[in-house]
Amino acid sequence: MKLAVIPARGGSKRIPRKNIKQFGGRPMIAWSISAAIESGCFDRIIVSTDDQEIAEIAQQSGADVPFLRPAELSDDHATTSEVIRHAISWVAENYATPERVCCIYATAPFLRADDIAGGFDLLKSSGLDFVFSATSYAFPIQRAIRLTAEGRVEMLMPEQFNIRSQDLEPVYHDAGQFYWGRSEAWLAGKPVFSNSATAVILPRYRVQDIDTPDDWLRAELMFKALYESGDTFS
Repeated sequence: MKLAVIPARGGSKRIPRKNIKQFGGRPMIAWSISAAIESGCFDRIIVSTDDQEIAEIAQQSGADVPFLRPAELSDDHATTSEVIRHAISWVAENYATPERVCCIYATAPFLRADDIAGGFDLLKSSGLDFVFSATSYAFPIQRAIRLTAEGRVEMLMPEQFNIRSQDLEPVYHDAGQFYWGRSEAWLAGKPVFSNSATAVILPRYRVQDIDTPDDWLRAELMFKALYESGDTFS
């Protein structure tokens, strides 16, 4: 069995109800569900939520919500890995143990079905524990600066100052869209970011973390620009 788990709790504080807030004419979570369905990768697509309204919208969008997440996994301290382990254990107890499981974030409107499918193919061919989406930093992090307690500038890596930008090593960060993993790796609590993982590299223009109102506005502008350019979404 190949399982998709979309975590979507109801207690978002910085953007209230962000998992079901309208984005691009649909509830935000509907974009993730649609991409998962379109990928053709999954035997089941489950939304793990503690919120009845989110559950109803998820079901209307084509996902299953066979349980409501327990309270101890619905506060600010619950980790994504804990939520995924709970969902895997529930499915294993009630149906069958999934072989491969993909965590898909509910606030990933730029997620594409072919990226999910590419991640699945890479997980199978690599033999690794995890495959997740990532993108490159827009500016060389080796040139990062910070402000001291006195308000003065200080380089984080002063030894990199005289190295040309084009000679610096490319560095990447989590794109916050999907995380494929072997069921055993999820259940064992193995870290996603390790040498037992690899990444599907996405272009920066299709990656936007959405945690604050400013993030949301930027995502809307990106979405509008891509839509008007003829880009397609799930």
